[in-house]
Amino acid sequence: MRLLIVEDEKRLALSLAKGLTAEGYAVDVVHDGIDGLHRASEGTYDLVILDIMLPGMNGYRVCSTLRAAGHDVPILMLTAKDGEYDEAEGLDTGADDYLTKPFSYVVLVARVKALLRRRGNGGPSPVHTLGDLKVDTAARRVFRGDDEVALTAKEFAVLEQLVLRTGEVVSKGDILEHVWDFAYEGDPNIVEVYISALRRKLGAQLIKTVRGAGYRLEAPR
Repeated sequence: MRLLIVEDEKRLALSLAKGLTAEGYAVDVVHDGIDGLHRASEGTYDLVILDIMLPGMNGYRVCSTLRAAGHDVPILMLTAKDGEYDEAEGLDTGADDYLTKPFSYVVLVARVKALLRRRGNGGPSPVHTLGDLKVDTAARRVFRGDDEVALTAKEFAVLEQLVLRTGEVVSKGDILEHVWDFAYEGDPNIVEVYISALRRKLGAQLIKTVRGAGYRLEAPR
């Protein structure tokens, strides 16, 4: 899943990005409200962490503008302010949750996971079954038959992109965009490394290479 952090305190923003990346998310960071609004409007994010006191455009305006344009991405607001009025104003503009600085990183991660789970309610089941393979995208666990398969955060994130589009061809670019981030400037062949790792752990026949196009996850026949 891809998260956007809009926070002008650069040290805090980079610290949050590092931690959330370690949790398995792809994270982008911007430091002012106008850039945040432009990025969030692209519609490629699963959740936005939005500071209120921002240069260019404050978080209230970013949030209200997104909601007025019809964007329903979950928004977790951050602020150094405190008080019922500020919280009410943030929620009135369309924010889904509110966290006052200073906050515990553990609490932030719990709020992020709760918002992502809440967004999934009423949607398709988070458990995907292909033959004897079971992938639970909510619990982030994978099983072959009765045996759990241990995957790294990045391995799971790559598998998740394939599972969510089972039977479709998923390009290397799509995987890079959703699992890494826009700022990634490394070797795009890193995707092949993770595909190879998944084949070793899950079975070579599960993930097909479509030459020149990408990869396709196929249910065993």
